[in-house]
Amino acid sequence: MKGTVNPRLLWLAVVMGILVLLRYTVFAERQPEIVAPVESVPLAEKRLERMREIAATVDGKEATAKLAAADLAVREKGLIQAETSAQAQAQLLDIIRRVAAKNGFDARGVDQFSEARPLGTDYGVVSVTETFTCAIEQLVNFLADISGQPEILATNEIHISGGNDKKKNVQVRLSLSGVVPRKLVPVKKAGSL
Repeated sequence: MKGTVNPRLLWLAVVMGILVLLRYTVFAERQPEIVAPVESVPLAEKRLERMREIAATVDGKEATAKLAAADLAVREKGLIQAETSAQAQAQLLDIIRRVAAKNGFDARGVDQFSEARPLGTDYGVVSVTETFTCAIEQLVNFLADISGQPEILATNEIHISGGNDKKKNVQVRLSLSGVVPRKLVPVKKAGSL
């Protein structure tokens, strides 16, 4: 059998050839390509200068943000702080009664409470309606004192009707609202009215 080739030796030679080929093509050590810079030195210097200008404005922007945050904190002191909307409404009633007592009349006729509702995206509003009788000058002073309260308050409705007594008292139905944090506004579920 001089002319026949051993199949094992043939397979061994083919496998060795493939390994050698892989070693020098796929697994060959390659030198990393050196990439020329895309931009020139003057362009890089201009870009660096622009970045420095931007970095220099950061302190001013941070100072402006701090001033805005401080201003917001001062303005939000006027929010009625409470755990629930019912507590916020109770605070509104307390304000009405306290200011009424200061002006010499009693305001204890609660008519209705309204559910808290949204005011923009960050706040809510709670309202109460109170009925009372007082002299017209007491009402004027009462409304002036309400507007001077530290809380953010607004009169929604006011109905005044004349009285029949000798003192010329008027009957007043007043709806007063106060601004509260948004967390006190109930979340409406999709599909509910």
